[in-house]
Amino acid sequence: MSNMLEKIIRDLQEAEQLHLLVEQQNLTQAIRELQAWQTKRLLVTHADLWDSKRFKPAMQFFIDEIYGPKDFAQRDMELARVVPKMAKVLPEKGLKSLQAALRLNCLSLELDIALVQKLDGKAVNRRNYFDCYRWSDNQSKREEQIQLLEDLGLDLAQVVKITGVSTMLMLSRKPAKVAGVESLHHFLEKGFKSFKKLGEVHAFIDPIISRERALMHSLFSASGPAENPLPEID
Repeated sequence: MSNMLEKIIRDLQEAEQLHLLVEQQNLTQAIRELQAWQTKRLLVTHADLWDSKRFKPAMQFFIDEIYGPKDFAQRDMELARVVPKMAKVLPEKGLKSLQAALRLNCLSLELDIALVQKLDGKAVNRRNYFDCYRWSDNQSKREEQIQLLEDLGLDLAQVVKITGVSTMLMLSRKPAKVAGVESLHHFLEKGFKSFKKLGEVHAFIDPIISRERALMHSLFSASGPAENPLPEID
């Protein structure tokens, strides 16, 4: 078994445990509300990218498939069933980008759970998010989250350059549906299409990473609510 395949299986097992924890602690609604607020925050912080015809598909992919209020359990179950076969047909760069996405999803859910537990039923708003983000005391994991986002963006930019990937995804659409892995195929195809249109990836990913890192450092270094760096969210 390849090292990359082992990482993917480990991430899937961790994701399964996190989904179970959310269910056992009845956190689903709170997690969705938090993710919806975070999505709005991302759209405010990166409004220029969202408003760009060139960058909007990639922004939509990050929101829909990585950060947004969506249950990824079905996709993860599908992947767990087929990942050994996928490892034989996907190029190494494709496996690497898939693993980066899974790890980012997994870590993001872990961080969301920690923040929801700190919120403890309070409304998700600018002030409460500021307080609970800081109280979670997990800066190293927040740094890893941003690094994984950068890695995923750069990995996807490499995958779209591989000859034959577009054709393979198109031809596998119906077989994926028959095999019961339609949501997994949708994830792969949407990621490919959105980054295929980007052109130079650094023009998209660099502003996101620099802004997210600056915001994270400002949140952890703020002396109090008067220095809250979060934007106003409608």
